[in-house]
Amino acid sequence: AFPSVNRLCTAPNNKTGFLCDDRVTCVPASWVCDNISNCRNGEDEQEQLCGDLPHSLPGHLVFYCRSPRSWVYADQRCNGMNDCGDCSDETGNLAACPPCGPDWWSCSPVHYEFCSCIPRRLCRDGIQHCLGWSDEFLC
Repeated sequence: AFPSVNRLCTAPNNKTGFLCDDRVTCVPASWVCDNISNCRNGEDEQEQLCGDLPHSLPGHLVFYCRSPRSWVYADQRCNGMNDCGDCSDETGNLAACPPCGPDWWSCSPVHYEFCSCIPRRLCRDGIQHCLGWSDEFLC
């Protein structure tokens, strides 16, 4: 009976979410099965939802990385961070991410945590974050 309820909703910042039983509260995907109840009745932490991750989750909450057996929550796709470890959640065809947003600088990062953009707050901070040093001289 559980999957028959449509639980897809849009959480803050236009992120994919999980709709609670009250049909109002929309929990960001990555808050589901994190051992903290965000829905009033705790349905975002129920055994039938969280018992066999990621297979027990509704498909809209999961993004499968390029590397086999790796997955991230759907709201981690295109968030600028290398959540998959191979950047397939940021630069892969499946991710289909928009170009870097206004708070990001496009470059080839030197740090593993970023993929094709760095947060603009790292610009001109005296530390190299882009291969060509564009973060220190152009950004």
